[in-house]
Amino acid sequence: MSLFQSEEMTLCQLFLQSEAAYACVSELGELGLAQFNDLNPDVNAFQRKFVNEVRRCDEMERKLRYLEKEIKKDGTPMLDTGENPDAPQPREMIDLEATFEKLENELREVNQNADALKRNFLDLTELREILRKTQVFFDETEFGWISQMGGAGSSPTSPKDEEQIALLSEEGLHRGHVQPTAKLGFVAGVILRERLPAFERLLWRACRGNVFLRQAEIDRPLEDPATGDSVNKTVFIIFFQGDQLKSRVKKICEGFRATLYPCPETPVERREMAVGVMSRIEDLSTVLSQTTDHRHRVLVAAAKSIKTWFIKVRKIKAIYHTLNLFNLDVTQKCLIAECWVPVADLEYIHDALRRGTARSGSSVPPILNRMETQIPPPTFNRLNKFTRGFQNLIDSYGIASYREVNPAPYAIITFPFLFAVMFGDAGHAVIMILFGGWMILSERKFEGKKGSEIWNIFFGGRYILFLMGLFSMYTGLIYNDVFSKSLNIFGSSWFTNKIRMSEDVLLETKDHIMLDPRDCYTQYPYPVGVDPVWQVAENKISFLNAYKMKISIIIGVLHMLFGVSLSIWNHIYFRRMVNIFCEFIPQVIFLLLLFFYLCILVFHKWVWFGPLGGNASGPYCAPSILIAFINMVLFKDAEKQPTGCDSPLLYSGQETIQKVLVVCALICVPWMLFIKPFILRSQAKKQAYAFVETVIVPRGDEETALAPNGSSPQAGGGGHDGHGHGEEFDFSEIMIHQGIHTIEYVLGSVSHTASYLRLWALSLAHAQLSEVLWSMVMKIGFGFTNVGAGAVVIYVIFAFWAVLTVSILVLMEGLSAFLHTLRLHWVEFMSKFYLGQGYAFSPFCFRDILAAAEGADE
Repeated sequence: MSLFQSEEMTLCQLFLQSEAAYACVSELGELGLAQFNDLNPDVNAFQRKFVNEVRRCDEMERKLRYLEKEIKKDGTPMLDTGENPDAPQPREMIDLEATFEKLENELREVNQNADALKRNFLDLTELREILRKTQVFFDETEFGWISQMGGAGSSPTSPKDEEQIALLSEEGLHRGHVQPTAKLGFVAGVILRERLPAFERLLWRACRGNVFLRQAEIDRPLEDPATGDSVNKTVFIIFFQGDQLKSRVKKICEGFRATLYPCPETPVERREMAVGVMSRIEDLSTVLSQTTDHRHRVLVAAAKSIKTWFIKVRKIKAIYHTLNLFNLDVTQKCLIAECWVPVADLEYIHDALRRGTARSGSSVPPILNRMETQIPPPTFNRLNKFTRGFQNLIDSYGIASYREVNPAPYAIITFPFLFAVMFGDAGHAVIMILFGGWMILSERKFEGKKGSEIWNIFFGGRYILFLMGLFSMYTGLIYNDVFSKSLNIFGSSWFTNKIRMSEDVLLETKDHIMLDPRDCYTQYPYPVGVDPVWQVAENKISFLNAYKMKISIIIGVLHMLFGVSLSIWNHIYFRRMVNIFCEFIPQVIFLLLLFFYLCILVFHKWVWFGPLGGNASGPYCAPSILIAFINMVLFKDAEKQPTGCDSPLLYSGQETIQKVLVVCALICVPWMLFIKPFILRSQAKKQAYAFVETVIVPRGDEETALAPNGSSPQAGGGGHDGHGHGEEFDFSEIMIHQGIHTIEYVLGSVSHTASYLRLWALSLAHAQLSEVLWSMVMKIGFGFTNVGAGAVVIYVIFAFWAVLTVSILVLMEGLSAFLHTLRLHWVEFMSKFYLGQGYAFSPFCFRDILAAAEGADE
């Protein structure tokens, strides 16, 4: 019953002993059926009783997030057993804090040591590469070799030659004149490979070509200890002369963040240093490997329990956050809470409180009292995985007011049906059924996983998609439309020359054939849906247009009548009897006399006017329903019929009956507009007179007027529908509100009826797009006479046609039909009875809190 109308809720006052409050709230969180109100709305969040406990939980959660980040960085899988442990006792918080503190400190210390070791390892590795590479540089820069390169008779032909000559001469002007006594200084280091070109250009310009740079790339990438990324570096050595150039070179190296290392000048010293560096690298590798293994063991041990720790800490935090909503009594020994709970679940609440009291060891049982209140309760509908998707569609418009009629159970049928009227194609419906059925069969596999936003939308509406596919299959068979083709299962009811129409005959016929339904029709309709002969008829669109347009109007009027009928449920439940007489009855009469009458005319024309009726009731003499309806509203006489027709009317006495119907419908307008405000004013006056009945109390020379309950008569005024005691009745406001409501309904009935024509328009568009796609794409593959070439071409064309069918006709057209269906429900249907001014029931529930936390983490 709660699906048709929200659950009955009650406001309860809860008294808990301080020692038992934690355990009782924990049990209520596992149950998830109580929504707590904040009894301290004016108290700052940092001034509440349990703020320190919440901060401790925040700190524990921070430490767990740090551990989780390190575990993911290490690539260690986190064990998720699906276990849902109970919230720990308050005394267990100390043990958890100690465990997390120990793990965090140990892990930070290990990381610091590992970072230091990695930096040392990187330095030694770079130094080793420098010692290896620079030996070649020193061999090439011996003075004898340089003299040979820059001696007399040689002419430098490259920038490197000019650079070498500039190093050998103090002036740098006389080529070929070497000073044998010149002593070159040098620095060696390592720089990032991508910075080397700019580094080299700046050296040349800043030192005016008086330095000599040699470089060699390090073969293997090195690991950056700060980021953990692999970087490519290059060894360089710079030769220069003089302290001024040395200072300038070091400043440039510092600016480019190049690392300089000491490099001995003699080969013997370089060999000794290289041996020492290799020995230190081996020792450091051993220590680094042991450190990494220890860190891995710590993270593996933490990964086994981190999911459980997260659940425990989040439950503790949620409990203390909820306890901060409670009030303390004057004795400081009892906590007072207010909560909304479903009346049907009060027994479960009592059981949870008893379990919590037993867990805490308290001897004082909790007290749960129901309270009377004027505050509107929250709206709570019990849902399952099938009804949740449809309820979400309704809640997107607005949460139902408390105990208001819920449109969701009716939308389970009407929503996919209206969608199917616009989408009706059995072939496209099969694709939708297969996709929705696959998600339903695989829901256990995907239910706990988080995908992309689009996938979550599809998966959440899997039952909606499946039902839309089933209903579209039905309407596709009614339209006899399967990928824009028709199925001739039972044989056509049309024939020519006494031969029943078949697909072969239709395809071989080159000339046009006019089929007279008096001679070429069996007078028995096709058993299911539209006759397949209309697939090849030239007037197919005209026939289907008239059919689908009338069907759309009929469906729309019935849908709106059903919405108006649901409003009586609200009026009866909320005891608004005035609304039944002043709104519901005239609304139904107005809709029936005008638009339902239009539907009756459609059926009358279908049944009465046929090919065998002669001139009086033949198709040629059938009056236009649209013209007849316009003349009815405008009180105009029917236009003259063509020659040979008996009467311009659909039936005898039509004009008189239509005038009576329009007059009665117009009477409903002032009925809706004026009667309710005057009745409310009369009721308000009666309540005011009853309230102001006084008792004269003598008091010396004064007389005091008291109401029967002893209060002052000025305390409030009478009213109705929101104008009770304490609120003055405003007749003008009621009149304006009723006027707006009446105008909205009368004009809305016309516009909403026309709005249902979108069922016809989208159905026509979908059918035409499907037919165009078949004729312009798929039909090309059947035009090849060569079997081999045709097989290859049709294979490619079919793939192209299938992609366009799924992407355009199923996805895009399906989305368009879905949105139009949603609009028809929100505006045309629900506006007749649904207010949607409530707020959702948000109980204190560990399951929802943990799911929200996991979603935020991902």
